[in-house]
Amino acid sequence: MDEEMRCFAWRGDVLHLLDQTRLPQQEEWLECHSAGDVARAIVEMRVRGAPAIGIAAAFGVALAALRAGAGDSSELMAAIEQAGQTLVQTRPTAVNLAWAVQRMQARAQALKMLDPEEAALALLQEARTIAEEDEAANRRMGMLGQALLPAKASVLTHCNAGALATGGYGTAVGMIRAAHEQGKEIHVFVGETRPFLQGARLTAWELQRLGIPFTLITDSMAGHFMRQGQVDAVIVGADRIAANGDVANKIGTYSLAVLAFAHGIPFYSVAPTSTLDLSLSDGAKIPLEQRSPREVTHIGAVPVAPEGAPVAHPAFDSTPHRYVNAIVTERGVARAPYEESLRRLVEEA
Repeated sequence: MDEEMRCFAWRGDVLHLLDQTRLPQQEEWLECHSAGDVARAIVEMRVRGAPAIGIAAAFGVALAALRAGAGDSSELMAAIEQAGQTLVQTRPTAVNLAWAVQRMQARAQALKMLDPEEAALALLQEARTIAEEDEAANRRMGMLGQALLPAKASVLTHCNAGALATGGYGTAVGMIRAAHEQGKEIHVFVGETRPFLQGARLTAWELQRLGIPFTLITDSMAGHFMRQGQVDAVIVGADRIAANGDVANKIGTYSLAVLAFAHGIPFYSVAPTSTLDLSLSDGAKIPLEQRSPREVTHIGAVPVAPEGAPVAHPAFDSTPHRYVNAIVTERGVARAPYEESLRRLVEEA
């Protein structure tokens, strides 16, 4: 993979998204001409990862503004409001999505005295700025996080928190990349991440192109390799982090945190401050998305369960802060007590 690769591109007046449901077999780009197109791409997980869906949503708001035409400012604001409502409803767990939409709406309010066409172009620039800031934050997190790893380390990661899930470079994978770039001898155990296989399909794809040594394992193998002493750290991203440090992330993260704790292995979450939700006191208050049973009963188009089998499919779980050794953000590394350290990171911005 090109080191500067991103999962989105703006060409002309159209947002192009790398269709992550097609990877690793095909690299296809999806054209989004409207906020509705972006919303469908998010729901269908053609674009996924907390920072990336926030960026996509920001561009979705910009598309709504551009498509509003040369009417008056009230028409522009109405189009932006409607687009925001549609986009925010797509996926409830990742707070970055609502954060990005709210930032775009606040920018629109500040621009409403401008000509609508000028305002729309300024909103497009705001979306670009959000994406650029995210990549810069990821690179800062990578450098801060890699300092937590020894010169030689075997780490385990879950889901995909790389360039494909962000504005570029990655969060959890960004920490791994930074360690590799600093000359550290890094090996990665990549959990496949059932049921959507983000680890097998996406993280392995990224690491292979970056030349970082890795071993793909099934999710159920993690405890075995920890017990064998082959895992030095667990590194994951996050979709929302509560004020007390509870971390919502892809389903299966909680199990890994408990296993890591039982084996005395440090567990790190890497996420930008846009993922922090200090309005929620703890992880029990984080909404956890329930996704389609078909994603469990099928792998792609192939059924792997009896027809009609009852299915539960929470897409995320919440890991209690007592299992989290550190939360790496672009503003610093937070440690317990998280109520104090996370609040300090936000207040010192």
